[in-house]
Amino acid sequence: MKFGKRYTEYVEKEGRRLLEGCSYVEFKRHKKLLKRCGRQELLKAPSAGDPSSLACNCPVACPVCDGNFFPNLLKEISAVVGCFNSRAQQLLEFHLSSKFQRMLLRMRHNFGGDHGAMIYQGRNLVNYASMNAIAIRKILKKYDKVHCSVAGRAFRTRLQAMQVELLQSPWLIELSALYINLKDKKDGQKGENGETSSGENLSFPEGLSHCSCEFGDSKATLQCTLVDSQTFEVDLTCSICLETLFDPVALGCGHLFCNTCACSAASIPTIQGVKSATKESKCPLCRQPGVYLTAVLLTELNLMIRNRCRDYWDERLKKERVERVQQVKEHWENQMKVVLGM
Repeated sequence: MKFGKRYTEYVEKEGRRLLEGCSYVEFKRHKKLLKRCGRQELLKAPSAGDPSSLACNCPVACPVCDGNFFPNLLKEISAVVGCFNSRAQQLLEFHLSSKFQRMLLRMRHNFGGDHGAMIYQGRNLVNYASMNAIAIRKILKKYDKVHCSVAGRAFRTRLQAMQVELLQSPWLIELSALYINLKDKKDGQKGENGETSSGENLSFPEGLSHCSCEFGDSKATLQCTLVDSQTFEVDLTCSICLETLFDPVALGCGHLFCNTCACSAASIPTIQGVKSATKESKCPLCRQPGVYLTAVLLTELNLMIRNRCRDYWDERLKKERVERVQQVKEHWENQMKVVLGM
């Protein structure tokens, strides 16, 4: 089945039913606009070697060539990303909440109470992100083919810089880690409280059946196979300390670091948190400014690393506690000096 037909069926049936109120990329409409665009025919003309012949001469008003195509597509993508991020955040908040908080969230968001229901909702969100990501990729690829350009590829790079790239969302990482954490309980591994779970009444659909994590001597990775055989892979090694992530944080640009390492790179105490960094603070890797203000603490990923690498996690925790106690001591000493005018 062609993707266009498959995407339409997904939106009209599964998507609308399972994720009511969510926005979708209008794949069919964008493909029709690109098909109608006359620029491809102009490029085949004998005068195509002349740069002036590249101007569009579509017989009808064409939003592809009048400068509205990418802004309109960006609005649709932003709506999809906003919906995905908010729904994923709500689900993860529900999983990590206390019993009383869970009761309130269940009433507010109509969540299912058991682990099977949570993984089912997580699967739906991952499929939602995957289907829209494929639609965006195919639209931009078609644009470049029709116009013999690289504008579509450049627009995709721009999406990454604007933090609206679906497959780079930190919430996608968190949903994948959620799946693994729940699967560990299903398989009878030790949970965060050290007790073994029986895994009763847990059902894992095929949509996320290929998520896995590996902790080798040289590299730690999180892998997940999404819709249409897309592979989602995350390097779990902090590029600053070169160790497996501890208390991981995703900056707005998508790069992952240990919370302490990210704070150190921004010259702020860990006890103040990454979001206390200034707007001028840059990512240690890509040097993009302002990415600390939209940072996300990856709680589910940290829980997964804690469960899978208990000895390493405990050792890092001891070191972190010593450093944070020292930071608190220095912070209050400085405050006292300010108060006493020293």
